[in-house]
Amino acid sequence: MNLHIWLKKVAFKLRGGVLTLRPQGHRVRGNVLLSHDTVAFFRDDYDPLNGHPNYWTAKQFAQIFLDLGYVVDVIRATNRSFMPKKKYAYMLDVDENLGRLAPLLNKECVKIFHIAAAHWLFQNTAEYQRCLALQQRRGITVFPRRTVQPSRSIENADIGAYYGNEFTRGTFEFAGKELFPIPVPLTHSYPSPKDKNFDAARKNFLWFAGAGAVHKGLDLTLEAFAALPDHHLTICGKVGDADFLEAYKYELGLPNIIRHGWVDIDSPAFEKIRSQSIGLVFPSCSEGAGQGGLVATHAGLIPIVSYETGISVHDFGIVLRENTVNAIKESVLYVSSMPTDELRRRAVAGWDHMRIHHSRDTFTNAFRAMMDMLEKRRE
Repeated sequence: MNLHIWLKKVAFKLRGGVLTLRPQGHRVRGNVLLSHDTVAFFRDDYDPLNGHPNYWTAKQFAQIFLDLGYVVDVIRATNRSFMPKKKYAYMLDVDENLGRLAPLLNKECVKIFHIAAAHWLFQNTAEYQRCLALQQRRGITVFPRRTVQPSRSIENADIGAYYGNEFTRGTFEFAGKELFPIPVPLTHSYPSPKDKNFDAARKNFLWFAGAGAVHKGLDLTLEAFAALPDHHLTICGKVGDADFLEAYKYELGLPNIIRHGWVDIDSPAFEKIRSQSIGLVFPSCSEGAGQGGLVATHAGLIPIVSYETGISVHDFGIVLRENTVNAIKESVLYVSSMPTDELRRRAVAGWDHMRIHHSRDTFTNAFRAMMDMLEKRRE
């Protein structure tokens, strides 16, 4: 760690977990409070193409506010001790700080909620329903892993900047707040899949997600592929919960199912997986816009997703008619039996859609457009 970063970290701690960024070459127009991720602000070697997109988006939110001439105070989204000591023109929060801080902010502060997931009440209910369905189906109780704390962030916001599509939006419309779509920026790019050997790959599929196997539909996916012995499933993700591994030790030991574990999306291992696979199976019960699904689609895989992933797959992917084992089997067989030219068309169309609509530029342009709108209202 160099001296500059060390001093920045010391100042951050001494100031109660607040990092202050000042605009360069601008007349200062006021202050902004950014409640988000702080990791990327303390690394000189930070590479925005690797790691979680939140690292990049936090810095980009800050940069857009700086470009507008605002001093930006950055706090961790999990900071529950911060108390505002100045007037803010805007506050942007990605977690649940809005519910706590809104009453303490000056009246004219415009409060923005960055919506990165479905509403907590929908998400928590959906995960419990999946766990209950598994219990009723197999007589096994698995603990929920992706429940989130209740909050009133949307109720206390003036506007929501949301990831996802009409699904995500629909879980927040009850609050009657203005909702503005912001595309998820992908952190890595891949070459077009047009030259893939589609015939060799047509029976190979990928499940690719973060923690919370039942939440993300791995239980349903495993049961589907256990009944499709001539189709292969590679599992990439954080699947390490003892209760789940015990419940599915039979399926995880089948020869047509490979548990790869966590994989770097910029690694030769992932390159091999994406080049040898035809599709993604992602029957999650609740997302903002499931980033694993977006990455896999941009990597050239045909997405088979639940409606609740918040991913728009247009004419290149499949939205499951229902989140069941039979529906997954039906969709996997449908994709694997497609003519080669249709497999190529769908893979290339999905890749192209992600490249155009989920870039860092589209994220930046969308948020800047929203801020231009809000700035005009302040005039």
